[in-house]
Amino acid sequence: MDSLQPILGEDPVFLAALEHVSRLAPIERPCLVIGERGSGKELIAARLHYLSRRWGGPLVKVNCAALSETLLDTELFGHEAGAFTGATKRHIGRFERAHGGTIILDEIATASAVVQEKLLRVVEYGEIERVGGSEVIEVDTRVIGVTNENLRELAKTNRFRADLLDRLAFDVIAVPPLRQRSDDILLLAEQFALEMTKRLGRTVFPGFSRHAAEQLLRHPWPGNIRELRNAVERSIYLAEDDESPLAHITLDPFDGIWSETENSIASQPGATETPEPNSAPDGTIDFKSEVANFEIKLLQQALRTHANNQTEAAKSLDLNYHQFRRLLEKHDLIPAK
Repeated sequence: MDSLQPILGEDPVFLAALEHVSRLAPIERPCLVIGERGSGKELIAARLHYLSRRWGGPLVKVNCAALSETLLDTELFGHEAGAFTGATKRHIGRFERAHGGTIILDEIATASAVVQEKLLRVVEYGEIERVGGSEVIEVDTRVIGVTNENLRELAKTNRFRADLLDRLAFDVIAVPPLRQRSDDILLLAEQFALEMTKRLGRTVFPGFSRHAAEQLLRHPWPGNIRELRNAVERSIYLAEDDESPLAHITLDPFDGIWSETENSIASQPGATETPEPNSAPDGTIDFKSEVANFEIKLLQQALRTHANNQTEAAKSLDLNYHQFRRLLEKHDLIPAK
């Protein structure tokens, strides 16, 4: 990320958050960006950098959750040659590399107590020491902490330093979850659809059907923008008809893979009563034949109920489109063209 990335959004709630960013960016004080997973916190944190006077300086990002305590310590503050086994030469840490710019500490809530103590010093005094060294190094780096955790609650239970939280929380940017940005859902979905259409080598995206649009607007999006992108891109690539509006959004890629008891086929409308199987004179039952006949009846009933709309028929049986098509093919129920 080496430039200010465009951020789509027209919902008043989101525009208010962007206005907050614009006011805070020039102040260049430490701050926090909080929000749910997938809500776009990294883009907001980067925006704080590029709208500040530091925009021409380095922007350095560290994922605190991706490194162990020891590795995070040396990655942030550097180390001297011989500081530990394998340290054959001096390593310049991220704070030094971010001198004159901004450092984004993603998942800051996962930093250990030792690292938090060092962060407190650099935030308050602008000083660091490399691991294994004694030289005090001055750095001019703006610190932006990013998290989806409630740092105030963590501080109350001594899982995050309260004094560090005080220093970082000069101001706090709250990134609204997608469910609070209802005006942006279809706007973002269309952008993701256009990008996926281009990636697939198709010439045009024909839009969303009314049903698909309603799915997008009704879903609570616990995974926020990341989940929305995945759902739209997945649905675009699965669609067999790329000339008609997208009929259905595949929200759950695991749908139909693991069946719960309440979602079993016996719970579907019209399938509450199990017909008596046909038995041979000797009392034996052709199990495979009976199961096949039952599946055919369910498939045919679903198609009749939904006027041969296979997507809607599949949904009524708690199947995804491709599972439904495979069953039609299995029982030779695909209409002749």
